[in-house]
Amino acid sequence: MCADVTSPDLMIQANSIDLIFSNWLLMYLSDKEIEQLVERMVKWLKVGGYILFRESCFHQSGDSKRKVNPTHYREPRFYTKVFKECHVFDQDGNSFELSLVTCKCIGAYVKNKKNQNQICWLWQKVNSMEDRRFQRFLDNVQYKTTGILRYERIFGEGYVSTGGIETTKEFVDKLDLKPGHKVLDVGCGIGGGDFYMAEKYDAHVVGIDLSINMVSFALERAIGRKCSVEFEVADCTTKTYPDSTFDVIYSRDTILHIQDKPSLFKSFFKWLKPGGKVLISDYCRSPGKPSEEFAAYIKQRGYDLHDVEAYGQMLKNAGFRDVIAEDRTDQFLSVLRRELAEFEKNKDDFLSDFTQDDYDDIVNGWKAKLQRSSAGEQRWGLFIATK
Repeated sequence: MCADVTSPDLMIQANSIDLIFSNWLLMYLSDKEIEQLVERMVKWLKVGGYILFRESCFHQSGDSKRKVNPTHYREPRFYTKVFKECHVFDQDGNSFELSLVTCKCIGAYVKNKKNQNQICWLWQKVNSMEDRRFQRFLDNVQYKTTGILRYERIFGEGYVSTGGIETTKEFVDKLDLKPGHKVLDVGCGIGGGDFYMAEKYDAHVVGIDLSINMVSFALERAIGRKCSVEFEVADCTTKTYPDSTFDVIYSRDTILHIQDKPSLFKSFFKWLKPGGKVLISDYCRSPGKPSEEFAAYIKQRGYDLHDVEAYGQMLKNAGFRDVIAEDRTDQFLSVLRRELAEFEKNKDDFLSDFTQDDYDDIVNGWKAKLQRSSAGEQRWGLFIATK
């Protein structure tokens, strides 16, 4: 069929399509045309059906000069927002929306051109009542756009985990990375550690994170870097890779969110090549029963915390050898104090971009972490193991 997708004369029966595929189309449409088309596509789809599309983002991929270029090189977050916010209703008043299955760089462009601006999305039509609470919690509560930018101001540019570039350098140095090594970063955040590994060691890094906001920032930060890093919105508990894919699996202060750690560690073991290493830093707790206050904090955050020894044992049970399980709480306390002191010193700069409430939230949060860790309840562990 030859047709104009923006034409109101294009008639497709509702709930009749299993898959809609689009390649380099939306970048030629106006913002309003895209919004209207997305709403129509959701109506055309069957419940459970998919929309898969790829677009050039940020800038032109090629270097050929054009006298006329009608392309809109948008930021990926524009497409994500339009598709995520689309809701349609059927004749019975039932509400439907799109659930993001994945959003990722096209690997071939990253590998061959070190270009992260070719991006694809896969969405599924779902009933609006379906439960996606955890991803919504991440993007609407813990890692809102402003929240991420606030964290970056205290952790350092490109980082949203303890110690920023300082601990990244220390920990990555333990991995014996070589040019061409393939690294999986689970909970990649906004990409600082991935850029560091790719640029310093010439590794190929795949960063995954369940937070759409985190990956959106990571993609933006990749512009112009010309390094071999690709990013994807993905759930590490459901994501699959072929056996023996990675030389290193790296994760910073992320797995505290995962309830079934033994199953995840078994997946890590399968995904690693023989001799490959896993390195994890993570929040832990002291052995024994936590206080009521700390237990309430763990519940409110939805964390699954273990003592350092038990954490290391889970890695051994998954098949790993040479397991190192270190309590790094003293280092955690030192880093927290340094970060807080530096943050307070730069208060005026922070307040030029954020509010007093934002400032108070960060300061109070860091003081609370210092109190919990100084009391011995919240711990910080470093884990290294070999397949």
